Formats: sequence, C-alpha cells, structure tokens
Amino acid sequence: MHLATCILAAGQGKRMYSQLPKVLHQIAGKPLVGHVLDTATAVSAEPPIVVYGHGGDQLQTAFASRAIIWVEQSEQLGTGHAVAQALPHLAAEALVLILYGDVPLLSVPTVPLLSVPTVQRLLAAAAASGFSLLTVNLAEPTGYGRIIRNARNEIVRITEHKDASADELAIPEVNTGIMAVKSEYLQRWLPGLRNHNAQGEYYLTDCVALAVSEGIAVVGVAATNELEVTGVNNRVQLAQLERAYQHAAAQRLMETGVTLRDPARLDIRGTLDCGQDVIIDVNVVFAGRVRLGDGVVIGPNCVISESTLAAGVEVLANSVIEQAIIGADSRIGPFARVRPETELGPGVHIGNFVEIKKSRIAAGSKVNHLSYIGDSEIGRSVNVGAGTITCNYDGAFKHKTVIEDDVFIGSDTQLVAPVTIGRGSTIGAGTTVTENVEPECLIISRVRQKARNNWGCTYYLLLYRQTSLATGYPLEYQ
Repeated sequence: MHLATCILAAGQGKRMYSQLPKVLHQIAGKPLVGHVLDTATAVSAEPPIVVYGHGGDQLQTAFASRAIIWVEQSEQLGTGHAVAQALPHLAAEALVLILYGDVPLLSVPTVPLLSVPTVQRLLAAAAASGFSLLTVNLAEPTGYGRIIRNARNEIVRITEHKDASADELAIPEVNTGIMAVKSEYLQRWLPGLRNHNAQGEYYLTDCVALAVSEGIAVVGVAATNELEVTGVNNRVQLAQLERAYQHAAAQRLMETGVTLRDPARLDIRGTLDCGQDVIIDVNVVFAGRVRLGDGVVIGPNCVISESTLAAGVEVLANSVIEQAIIGADSRIGPFARVRPETELGPGVHIGNFVEIKKSRIAAGSKVNHLSYIGDSEIGRSVNVGAGTITCNYDGAFKHKTVIEDDVFIGSDTQLVAPVTIGRGSTIGAGTTVTENVEPECLIISRVRQKARNNWGCTYYLLLYRQTSLATGYPLEYQ
C-alpha cells in the first residue's frame, strides 16, 4: 500500500486580518504550509495534494518550484468537501495521510517536537485497521470536536463543539483533524456526507461514525505534545508557535554543545549547523542555511544569512553577514556589513562601519574603519585605511578594483574603478586613484599643503576693520 498525502489549505483566515492567505504567514522564516509540505515529503515520495481556495495564485506562486498536485476548493463547505475535491487524484489502493496547512509544528523533523515520529505512529496504526486518528487531551478544549468513546474505550464518533451536549463538552480528548485512512473508504464515504449540523458543512469527521457502522475500527493515536497539533488562527497563535519552534531549536543546539547566552533570544529561520564550542550571544538571527565552524563566537544583535563561517571566526556586535564565506580566525565588526558574494580568507579583519560587497579578500588583510569595498579583489596582508572607498559604479556599469599583496592604502582614499594597485605599493592618505599603479610605488594626489604665518593676527585685524567700517564703531564697542 503506497502513501498519498493531502494537505487542506483552503481557509481564508479572516482572523489574521491580512491580504496574505493564512497558510503563507511564516514561522521560522517559512510559510506555515511549507512546514507541512516538508512533513508530507518526509513520509511519502509522491507529490502531495494541496487543496487550496483563498489566495490560490499566491500559494502556487510561492511553491512554484515544488512538485505539488494543486486542487481547487472553490467553495469552502467543510473539511469533508475539501478532501472530496482530491478524490480524483487518489488511487484506490492508497493510504491517505490528511494534514492541515495551518498546523506547522507537526512538520519539523530537525527539531525535537516528536513531529515525524508522531506521524509514523499514526501511519503504523492505520496499516492495521485502515483508519487512524490523531487526538490530543486539552485542559481547555473549547472549539474542538470531542472524541466519543464507548464502554470498551473504542472511538465511535466525533462531535463538533457546536453540536456537543453538556456531557460531551466536558470531554478533554479532542480531534486534531489529522488522520490516515484508506482511499477506498474515502471514495465510498465522502460522496454520501450530509451537512445537517450547526455549521451547515460537510464534516470529514463524520467518516468516523461511518467506519464504526461498517465494523471498521478507528484507532486513536494520542499526540504527546500539544504544540505539534496546534493550528494558527490569529496573530497571537502565530507568535506563540514561533516561540515554541525557537525554544525547541535552542534546546537542540544546547544539547549538542552550543552555548547560548539566552535561549529565549535566538531566532533560526532556516537551518543552523554548528561545530564544537560555538558561543552565540543574545538577539542573533540566522536565516537560510548557515554553518558555523568550531569555536565561532557570535556577538549580540547580529544577523547572519546563507553563510559559512570557518573555525575561530569572531563576529562582534551589530554586524550583518549575507551569502558570504568567512575564513578561519577572521574578525568581523562591530557594526560591519558583509554583503553577498564576498569571500574572506583566513585572519581577515573587517572593522566597525565597514561594508564589503562582492569582494574577495585574501589572508591577513585588514579593512578596519569606516570604508566601502565593492567589486574588489584584495590580496594578502593589505591594510586599507579609514574612509577608503572603491568607486565601483559609474552610473551605468560596475567595475572592478584589484589590490595586490602587501599594499598599504592610506585613509580617505578613493579608488576609481577599473583600477589595479600593484604589489607592495603605498597610497598616501587623501589620494584619489584613477589610473593603474605599478608595484612598489608611492602615490599621492592631494593638494600641496600651504602655510600662512601669523594667520591668527591677520584674521582678527581684518575682522576689526570690516566691523568698524560697517558700523562706524570700533570692535570693542560692538
């Protein structure tokens, strides 16, 4: 029996008060339904079926690169009606795992929320009877359908909250909506569902009573973590699940040897791989795929995305690193920005208020203060003085600056690209370089310094005379 997955993602999410479909709101930098798609692809090689409604164009655009079977539910008439739209795409011999696009934490196999193991328990239970249901016990079950069991503790039906009696409302075990059921059962039952209920909808949960009426056992599988089956209906719940995700991610990092100065002030919006003895300070955001080598230290308030930092790198406070490769034992910051397509060799120093863009800087070079280096190739052991700018853009095209090994660039220098500074050259402070520089040259282009002796006395005498002529009174009376 092969496994098919069906994700219900047609809800509008009115309580989000947003133009964005609810399932495209993000947790950990990924849309809610993206987490669910990850679970679907983790357990089945077949393309998942996504039943969409509101904002279908946005949804399909967001996942255009993934293999997905898209099915439209033009009218939102309930969960039973939603799954019925997918029936033509379900093989009769399949087992169908039904998931929800707004229940994201069931889909985090890299974070210890018991997600895929829970799904696997659900699938194992369905393999025997053909129908398993994921349930959870809640201290406050308001709004959820109650699991109704008989005297033998067998599930006999699910009663929705609005249709439940007072005794049924006191039951803490509720339906999560997540189930695994044979396709042949769905093909038989869904066309016959009725909407005679308080909501006027076709409930998927009515399949439980239909199964019982045919003598098919419905096996209940209890979720051990309430968070993994919690859905998002508003911004408050979105924030709560974001923190739950981040807490679990922080726990996993610490369990593998990473030091977090405050686990509550960490955001991972992608994947973070760490070597030994990594230290991460507060308010650090990691986005996309980030790799930190042994002994890396990240200071407070940093943002690092899609980058690799080799062993011994230190990133000081308030620095941003994007799509870059940082060599071993380099130091970045504070208040530095390393932009995409930058590669730093070992032992490079990028200091405060320095911006590096699309550049390669070889081992041991330093750009320590208040500089912009863009579209550049910098050799080994180069020192770039404060206030240096590579003028790489002429208004239409970008041009490259090449600085060879052992060059010294004085402060407040402008390098007008395209230009090459030869090996071992020295550029004097305040110089504007517009032509290539031969190796071992000294280049100075600033205006010659002039001196005026007794300048202070001359200045005050001129001021006295100008004031007296203008007012008719000596300066001391003004």
